[in-house]
Parts: sequence; C-alpha cells; structure tokens
Amino acid sequence: AKLLAEVSERLRMPGIVGGLLAGILLGPSVLNWIAYNDLLHALAELGVMFLLFQVGLEVKASELLNVGKTALIVAIVGVVLPFLFGWVILVAARHGQLEAIFMGAAMVATSVGITAQVLSAKGLLSHHTAKIILAAAVIDDVLGLLVLAVVSSMGEGRGIDFLGILTTALVSIGFVMAVVRYGTKTVNIVLPKILTQFKVQEAEFAVAVSFLFVMALLASYSGVAAIVGAFLAGMALAESASPRLHTLVHGSGELMIPFFLASIGLQMDLGVFRSGHTLALGIAVLIAAILSKGVGCGLGAWNLGFKDAARIGLGMVPRGEVGMVIAQVGLSKGSISQDAYAIAVFMSVATTILAPPLLNLAYRDLSPVPADD
Repeated sequence: AKLLAEVSERLRMPGIVGGLLAGILLGPSVLNWIAYNDLLHALAELGVMFLLFQVGLEVKASELLNVGKTALIVAIVGVVLPFLFGWVILVAARHGQLEAIFMGAAMVATSVGITAQVLSAKGLLSHHTAKIILAAAVIDDVLGLLVLAVVSSMGEGRGIDFLGILTTALVSIGFVMAVVRYGTKTVNIVLPKILTQFKVQEAEFAVAVSFLFVMALLASYSGVAAIVGAFLAGMALAESASPRLHTLVHGSGELMIPFFLASIGLQMDLGVFRSGHTLALGIAVLIAAILSKGVGCGLGAWNLGFKDAARIGLGMVPRGEVGMVIAQVGLSKGSISQDAYAIAVFMSVATTILAPPLLNLAYRDLSPVPADD
C-alpha cells in the first residue's frame, strides 16, 4: 500500500489511491494472494478509527456548529436522492422491490474517511467546505442508520418498529449533540487533572487513545458508527491537544490507515461482471451513485456558489465501508441476490477510488488553509 502510494504521489495523485489499488492488486480481482478475513477487518477498523480521530483533532466543535444548517440540508438531500436513484434503477432492471430498496439504502450513507484523508493531505481541513462535509457526513451516519433499521425490518418480514426507530434516533442524535456541545469544555477541565496524576511516558497519548476507544464504544451503544465516536473524541481534544500528541497520532495513523485503504480494494471481485447484464447494471448504479451525491449534496449547498457546492457534492461521493455493511445485511437476510450484493460492493469501492482524483480536481486552485488559533 505504501509502495503504490509513493507511485501515486509521483503521478500527482493522492497517495490513498495507491492504498486502494494495492487491495485490488492483492485481492481476488487480480493476484488473489490475500483473502479478506476477520483479522484484516479488525486492522481496517482500527485504521479508519485512527484516521477519523486524527481528522477530529484538526476540527473544533464550534466550527461544526456554525455550519450546522447548511450541513443538515446537504445531508438530507444527500440521503433522499441516492435512495430514490438506487430504487428506481433496480426496479427498472426488473429486480424485486425489497432488493431495490436495499440497493437504495446502500447508496445513502457517506464514508467520510477518504474525503477527510484527501483534504488533510492538502491542508484544507480548515476550509469551510471541509467543515460542512464533515458535519453532513456525521448527520448522514445517523440518517443512514435509520434507513438501515427500516430495511432490516422489511428484510426480516416483520412490520416496521416505529418506536424502536424513534428511540434509536433520539439516543444517537442526543449522543452526538451532547459531545459536540459539551465535549470540549469537559475535556479542557478534566484532562489536565488526569495528566497530573500520571508518571508514565507519553501519558497524554495513552489517555487520548483510551478516550478514543471509549468514545467509539459509546457511539456503538448509542446506535451510530464507532468511527463517528472516534471523530468526536478527536474533536473534543482539538483545543487542548499538544503538538506532541498530534505527532504521535499521525505516526499511529501512518501505520494503521493503509490497512483500511487496502481492505476496501480487497473486497472487490471484478469476476462477477463477466455477465453483460450485471456489468451494465453495475455501471448504471455507479453513475447514479456519483451523480445523486454530487448533484444532490451540491444543490444543498448551492447558496455558497457553484465551486464550493461542487466541492461539497464531490466530497460526499465515497460510500466506502458503509455501503458494504448495508449490502452484507441484505445478503445475510436473503433479501438481495449475490449479483446485487456484488454491484453494491463495486459501487462502494469504485466511488471510494474515484473520489480522490475528483477532489484533487475540485480543490486544485486552493492553497492550504491554516487552522484557527
């Protein structure tokens, strides 16, 4: 992954493209040397958590609250439009209603890890469009969770549990809002008192990583993804983190993030597209996935002007692991066929691979933005 990242950088592409291509090269699509398994899944999960934690350290909670209204509009439009696109395409291709609904659900959520990595590498996490993308992606995660709850109920053949969905929504939204509003203040008071009690070396790093895993666990219990907890943990520490902590977290990310990037490519099997029908449907779903997020989320930020709206739209395009999780749920419940599952995985991986060069193009005329003091 690091070797191909170096090649990508020399070709003036983001290094993460190399990491993604490494997974495709080593996986079932090309050399078939490595099979994606539980160990790689665990390492990939750690990688994406460190990535989002690292991103959170660069973002202040007050900055996300300032873009809350625009981010909410972007997130809602970016959920409704992809869902409709996915559903319509599979219905038009004469697939069952439940299968079409699962495909729509797989196209809903945004995997912000890839976008965050590109913007971080370009020094643009402090740009206002980056803040909107990050905030909208967190909202997207909550909305995607609710969509998954509905389609899972349908897949099991039982009625929709409105009370359960409402409870999940309230708990998950409450958790996110509580951390955004009070997390930084609490950490600023508590962290210095804790650190004075420690005698071990790199005590701040030890406490910060412990906090990262606790927040990831709490996020999972509240109903949102662990990576959202990791991002919120970093954001809560953003105002108090020392330069040394930034250095150590960045070093940990350099070790772990390639596992996340390569794991996405490892889950792509291009062999299923030997069928002309599956290939055509896969291409149609991929185009719809890019347009629905790119145009839909861009329209949600239209008041910022065409360039910024386009940047936000493209930043919301990658689906990454989120779309694959929904597809796996559908397959395990027998609600979608193996071909539909392959198309959903292809769409998730392909949008993730295409996002970095598209973002590079959209942000090519911007210089790094220094973080606020």
